Amino acid sequence: MNQQRDYASRRAWMVESQIRGRGIASPLVLTAMAQVPRETFVQPGDVDQAYDDGPLPIGCGQTISQPYMVALMAQALDLQGGEVVLDIGTGSGYAAAVLASIAARVFSIERIPELADAAGRRLVEQGYSNVVVRCGDGTLGWPEQAPFDGICVAAGAPAVPAQLQQQLRIGGHLVIPIGSMHTFQTLRRITRVSETEFHGQNLGDVRFVPLLGEQGWS
Repeated sequence: MNQQRDYASRRAWMVESQIRGRGIASPLVLTAMAQVPRETFVQPGDVDQAYDDGPLPIGCGQTISQPYMVALMAQALDLQGGEVVLDIGTGSGYAAAVLASIAARVFSIERIPELADAAGRRLVEQGYSNVVVRCGDGTLGWPEQAPFDGICVAAGAPAVPAQLQQQLRIGGHLVIPIGSMHTFQTLRRITRVSETEFHGQNLGDVRFVPLLGEQGWS
C-alpha cells in the first residue's frame, strides 16, 4: 500500500512537472497520464526510474517513450472520448493504455512477437479491455478496422505511409515522426481534410527508433 501511494505521488509529480509544466493542456490527456501506472510497463529493474524524464529500454532493442512525448502525441490526436484509434509500435503497451483511457477502442500493432505477447497480457492484467494487440507490419495499418479517428506511430518513418493516411477518417489525425533513420526526425500531424486532401503540421524535432516495414525502413 505504501509503495502504491509512492507511485501515485510520483505520477502526480510527473504530470505537473513534465507534462502540464511543458504545455500539455488537454484535460483528458492529463487525467490519463495521472491514471496509467507506468511502473507496470517498464522492466522490473527500472521501476524506480519509471517516472523519470526520459525513455527506458524494454528489451528487443526497443524503448518505452519519454512520458512527455506520449502526452504530446496523445494531445496531437485531439481525442475527445469515444474514438477508435490505431496505435503503431505497441512496445510495452504504455501508450496504448494512455490512449485507451480516453478512446473507446484502441487497436495496437507490434512487429516483435515477444513484445506483442507481453504487452497484450499486461494490458489485460491492468484491465484495459478496450485494447486489442496484434503482431504485424504496422506500416500497413489495420484495414479491416479502418477508418480510424486517430493514428499514433511510435517510430520514425522515411515518409508518411500511404496505407495509414488512407485508413484515417475524414477529420482524423495521424501523428508520426518523419526523417532520418539514425538521427533526429520531425514529429508531424497529418489531418485528413477530404477523401483526397491532407494537411500537415510540424510539431517539433524528436528522436525515435526506425519504423520497419513494407512502407517504412527496410
